[in-house]
Amino acid sequence: MKRRKILVVDDDRTVLDSCKRVLEAEGFKVVLASSVKKAIDILEAEYFDLMILDVKMPKHDGMYLLEKIKEKWPLDRWPELPVVVMSGYPTNDTISESLVRGAADFLSKPFTPDELITSTNIILQRSKNHGKQ
Repeated sequence: MKRRKILVVDDDRTVLDSCKRVLEAEGFKVVLASSVKKAIDILEAEYFDLMILDVKMPKHDGMYLLEKIKEKWPLDRWPELPVVVMSGYPTNDTISESLVRGAADFLSKPFTPDELITSTNIILQRSKNHGKQ
């Protein structure tokens, strides 16, 4: 069975390293991006089954990238890429905006390893046909 590939985007190195450690222990292949620009470059070069994306980042924030993926970029390039949005500022507005823009789930920071694993598994189960190329 093919290992599912996850892109984690956050400007906080601690969050990136923690997500990578937890998700790789569950058997996922994990790629890290510390900015929206790096994430875009990676997305243009590689295929992913899921993206986990922070909201607050310098220059371009996570909502900018979520909008580009869900509304502007060709759907044949990233067909229904599921996105989990995470934030240390989980206001009702932030949660609502992320879901309206197409996020599959929202994680409030700090989250536990179990919360990350559960969200990831649920979203990938929902999109189990995603990635069959």
